[in-house]
Amino acid sequence: MAIWQGRPKRKPSGGRMRLARKKRKFEIGREKQFTHLGERKIKMYRTKGANNKARLLLADAINVVDPKTKEVKRVKILTVKSNPSNPNFVQRNIITKGATVMTELGEAVITSRCGQDGVVNARLLQQEQ
Repeated sequence: MAIWQGRPKRKPSGGRMRLARKKRKFEIGREKQFTHLGERKIKMYRTKGANNKARLLLADAINVVDPKTKEVKRVKILTVKSNPSNPNFVQRNIITKGATVMTELGEAVITSRCGQDGVVNARLLQQEQ
């Protein structure tokens, strides 16, 4: 069954809305495909207006910015440490925005939307010394 992203049949108050038309093809959403750890793999999608979205299916490297030096380095992802969107994603090594990952430089927080941008960017967490 397709995911429908159109208007609901109910008002916010709970009353019924009389729809003026049926469902449309452009209101269909896509199934979720998460970004896992592994050798880089991208899937391209055509969106409305003949634009493209790059969905990152597998990622092994990450662009990390160091807040102190303002330098960006591309380093390897070791594992997912925590994920506020779903604790189960940590066991499955799923990368989403807001997830904390362990890299070669240390812990970093993901700042990009991997399923929309096709790239993984992160900000290095400050190390207490």
